[in-house]
Amino acid sequence: MKYLRTFLILTVFSIILLSACNTEEGASEESQEEDANEGEEPMEPKELTDVLLNGGYERVHSQMSKSFQDEVSLEQLRELGKEFNTGVTTYTLQSEFPYGNGGQQYVWIDDSGSKGIIAVFDQDEIIQGLQMMPLAIYPETDEIYTETVFDLPFQDEWFVFWGGTNSLVNYHYDYENQRYAYDFVVMNEDSSYEGDPTLNESYYAFGKEYLAPADGTVVHVENSVEDNEPVGTMNEEQPFGNYVILDHGNEEYSFLVHFKHQSIEVEEGDEIKQGDLLGLVGNSGNSSEPHIHFHVADSPDPADSKSIRINFDRDEEFIQGDFVE
Repeated sequence: MKYLRTFLILTVFSIILLSACNTEEGASEESQEEDANEGEEPMEPKELTDVLLNGGYERVHSQMSKSFQDEVSLEQLRELGKEFNTGVTTYTLQSEFPYGNGGQQYVWIDDSGSKGIIAVFDQDEIIQGLQMMPLAIYPETDEIYTETVFDLPFQDEWFVFWGGTNSLVNYHYDYENQRYAYDFVVMNEDSSYEGDPTLNESYYAFGKEYLAPADGTVVHVENSVEDNEPVGTMNEEQPFGNYVILDHGNEEYSFLVHFKHQSIEVEEGDEIKQGDLLGLVGNSGNSSEPHIHFHVADSPDPADSKSIRINFDRDEEFIQGDFVE
């Protein structure tokens, strides 16, 4: 999983506001407008998109950190916000996510799914980061699920670090071969580790049981890749590290990735049942901390395959920021 540990423990920082709009015209006219919500009390984080849609740019700007205000002026915020929000009626909150030193990240998307906003508030509800960005959408494949019904590949409660159908909540979404992948960690009090963050053993996920999510046949195994240590170093030469690929029929193959070195207990050709122990969770491959990576594709070739949205054995959908068990 890309950038996992960094994203969890970095001190909150300013994110430059991004937009595909033209910002050269209309600034003088807009700067003469009075903001709709000027003089009101500081907003709650979940109010942000409503305030923006109602033209409350001064209210938003006044709640930004001083360093962020120095990077993005009120006039720039007003220009970019008005242009970006053209045609948008509402934004829907997608996820809430712990973000360093007591802060919280929030993600919204508009009704079309083609525009997204991500904001970081610190523990005092000061805006430390704000980004507006167009989103790629793939509605055709978003509606196609696996024929196989899958369970989760673990016991107990885990946290969805990456997962969902847009790139703000799931960085895999931009890549066809892993578009509907999930990354799971174990969280306790908004942290995935206790103690020395450079040691794999400090992470709650490290050494947990990694289970088969459905019946299938083992078609590929790699078990010889060392776990990354210190944590934060990554093995880009062997991106999956230790892994198991299962054939479930229906041209559906599950990829279970980043096992602990020499922990895999199955071999190619084995017939397995849902819930069987495959091995232990590790930190091998292109992984920034111990975690589970799970996706399903239409081929056992990791490079030349297309990811398929997973049909889980439960009614509710889950995305980044959710706890699942």
